[in-house]
Amino acid sequence: MVAELPGSGPPVAGSLLVATPWLDDPNFRRTVIYLLEHSDAGTLGVVLNRASELTVAETVGEWAPLVCEPPVVFVGGPVAPQAVVALGQVGSPAPSDGWSALPGGLAAVDINRPAAELDGSFDRLRLFAGYAGWGPRQLEAEMAERAWWVFGARIEDIFSSEAEELWRAVLIRQRKPWRVFAEAPDDPSVN
Repeated sequence: MVAELPGSGPPVAGSLLVATPWLDDPNFRRTVIYLLEHSDAGTLGVVLNRASELTVAETVGEWAPLVCEPPVVFVGGPVAPQAVVALGQVGSPAPSDGWSALPGGLAAVDINRPAAELDGSFDRLRLFAGYAGWGPRQLEAEMAERAWWVFGARIEDIFSSEAEELWRAVLIRQRKPWRVFAEAPDDPSVN
């Protein structure tokens, strides 16, 4: 039996949703999700630690010079996999239009505009195919079932060049008891 953990925090836009070791849904196993929206109407976010092999140059080539390393499209989640969500770190000066502000100096970037119009407006940019979504109160129900923890986000989390290590890195920087889960085996029953 696994000991109950106190709550990690409420889900809010701009925070990280981290899959617990007990979440075995293949869409979300050991994922780190940046929450774009959370309200009574539901929750929307993008998976940060699932890089695809598809390069940005192969898909939306004009944006390739603007994205950070690695220059691939990330798998943002299982909902609407043909849709592209672009996140950027707002530069100085901020662009006048073509983006929507998010917490922590981030922005959702409109990639339907010509990339040249926004060149230099963002310090870093990352593209995601699809997103993760939950209906009203669905995420809270999953959190009550020990599927997710919520932690504060750092700008480096969104643009990490070592995305495959992000789940572990986020847990390592937490206080106990969450820190110990960074070393949890892939199958918690063998611990």
